[in-house]
Amino acid sequence: MFKKILLLSLITLGLAACGGGDIKPEVAASSESRDQIKIVGSSTVYPFATTVAENFGRSTLFKTPIVESTGSGGGLKLFCSGLGDNHPDITNASRRIKASEVERCAENGIDDIVEVKVGYDGIVMANSRKSNQMNLSLKDVFLALAKDVPDGSGGLKPNNYKTWKDVNPNLINNKIEVMGPPPTSGTRDAFVELAMEGGCKTFDWIKALKKTDKQAYKSLCHTIREDEHFIEAGENDNLIVQKLNANPNALGIFGFSFLEQNADSVQGSTINAMPPTFDNIAEGSYPVSRSLYFYVKKDNVNKVPGINEYLVEFMSERASGPDGYLAEKGLIPMNPDEHLKWKSSVLSLEPLMLN
Repeated sequence: MFKKILLLSLITLGLAACGGGDIKPEVAASSESRDQIKIVGSSTVYPFATTVAENFGRSTLFKTPIVESTGSGGGLKLFCSGLGDNHPDITNASRRIKASEVERCAENGIDDIVEVKVGYDGIVMANSRKSNQMNLSLKDVFLALAKDVPDGSGGLKPNNYKTWKDVNPNLINNKIEVMGPPPTSGTRDAFVELAMEGGCKTFDWIKALKKTDKQAYKSLCHTIREDEHFIEAGENDNLIVQKLNANPNALGIFGFSFLEQNADSVQGSTINAMPPTFDNIAEGSYPVSRSLYFYVKKDNVNKVPGINEYLVEFMSERASGPDGYLAEKGLIPMNPDEHLKWKSSVLSLEPLMLN
């Protein structure tokens, strides 16, 4: 009996010497958590997030965050799957989170999400510099890529346009070959909303359909053809660039930043007579441009070391400001007033509010 009492006394003293008597449950849990930020999501935001992560790792005592390119939809699916070490802390997105995704997060215990807007990007339709630059309208884009198209008598027909000249007599007589991202991609979501729908509603009767049958309107305007004229090329935009160089007659759909990085070999098509340039996207005159975001689990900010500091770095003037290092990577920065507004919201960890 004496030995048992002595043993218990020694254990108690040992714990006290280590501070064990003051350990709080949440601190103990925290000590077992990851010590490295996990980030998933958009292939478009990926190079920007990677650049910030690498700079963050070099300039602080925190480990360099792990950044994976999974596509916006894929990233949000992983992000909303649950809390804990096996799920990412942050997901990048080249579109805004959907209400259905917020609901899925809530179902899995993720109630507090911080939304971070980082800037803008344009979606380009590019081809090899070995070919002539394409000059397309939104209407041309819709007619070339929609699954069903107007038949000229107020109805629809399956899209059987095979060449660009079939779409518009003023265009080149080349086969329509467009390589683009899969449905899980935020670039795909933004492209169908901005480019496809933009061309779809140039037809008055289709535009009117939105008021009478919104679901039919969306299905018609957002559904891309599934034959050989549109090729899903995966989430790797660099691979699309390589394929364009191998096939000068093809066009590829990807973010402006990849055009900037590969300007020596590929060129962006003009859309509605507007070339995809940094200034045109920043001014909003290029018709196929979108906002870029990432989302953070607020619950993880004090559990995984460095998340708050990563936010500070990403929202700093030196990173995403008008003259920040991300502009060199092709990010279109917000104007100073908008940047300051978002910076204040993000650093105070204001929770996401969907309209």
